[in-house]
Amino acid sequence: MIDLFMLFAVLTALVAILANIALWSPRRLRVKLGALATLMLFLPISYASLSEMLSRPKPIEYEWSRQDLAEATVLSSRLEEGKAIYLWLGIEGIREPRAYVLPWDEQMARRLHGAQRAAEENGTRVQMRLPFENSQDRRDQLFYATPQPPAPLKESPTENPLNFQRSQSGEGNEAN
Repeated sequence: MIDLFMLFAVLTALVAILANIALWSPRRLRVKLGALATLMLFLPISYASLSEMLSRPKPIEYEWSRQDLAEATVLSSRLEEGKAIYLWLGIEGIREPRAYVLPWDEQMARRLHGAQRAAEENGTRVQMRLPFENSQDRRDQLFYATPQPPAPLKESPTENPLNFQRSQSGEGNEAN
């Protein structure tokens, strides 16, 4: 949510600079009032459009800031055959999950579905390798179920339970 306010603040500053230039330029009063009206209309419209975009999945091709990310956790998905693959991804270092949309690809949908079944059987998660790689060929983009973690090591007893040791509390019972 902080990203929305920062982006809106930058947009507001840029438009205010442009409106300031228009107001101080040697133009007619009508042109100056038009620039001011445009500024007043731009602010609520840009805020409404930015907040509307928050509820929509982002096309995965538009994720340019994390192109070098090696893996992401697939928290949920929805396949719409012939239309799109919708993903809800958990990205390391980002607190909130992010919604993305992939163009429909039957082979990728099969891989995702197979990884989800394997993860459910193993009780693990689905990972996505190279989620934001910007290439036309997405064959390297793989979904896979993480392997089961190894069982915890059993603790070996420090003392042999078969060796009996007499307690020291019976000192008064010793024969003199």
